[in-house]
Amino acid sequence: MAGEEPIVAGMAGRYATALFDLARDSNALDPVAKDLAALRELIQGSDDLRRLVRSPVFSAEEQTGAMNAILDRLSVHELTRKFVGLVAKNRRLFALQDMTRAYATLLAKHRGEMTATVTSAHPLTDEQVSALKATLKQSFKLDVNLTTDVDPHLMGGLVVKVGSRMIDTSLKTKLDNLQLAMKEA
Repeated sequence: MAGEEPIVAGMAGRYATALFDLARDSNALDPVAKDLAALRELIQGSDDLRRLVRSPVFSAEEQTGAMNAILDRLSVHELTRKFVGLVAKNRRLFALQDMTRAYATLLAKHRGEMTATVTSAHPLTDEQVSALKATLKQSFKLDVNLTTDVDPHLMGGLVVKVGSRMIDTSLKTKLDNLQLAMKEA
């Protein structure tokens, strides 16, 4: 990857790139991707787990122990286990979700796909995800790897991020823009 334009940046990007290189060399790209996606979903779905990975109140040992218990239940690949252990030991669990997204971006680029992150107010159904993938594929002429997030503050609509582009059709943004327009009038 040296000499190439970086496609992921920052600390999360460096961790994800290192994991990607190790997974590629170990022929474990797909198992690690599956593990990271499952872990990201667990974090998104649990307030307690989000608190554990984001709070500096928990010691590295407490975070490592909790993450090991979770990884045992998920039956993850050994490389994923070592990676999450290192992230916890280095007190970087707060960036784990960003690392998983960066890994997905690297994997998509490796496969000739593009990665899009879709944030909605409520979880999307399988039919909605399929329709969104088809629309993005038609627009960008590439296969799309979708990552979904839920943010109840959006109230409705979607925020779609594809590379450096962002399409925000959320109700929150529309109301904010209306409020701003009314102040200026």
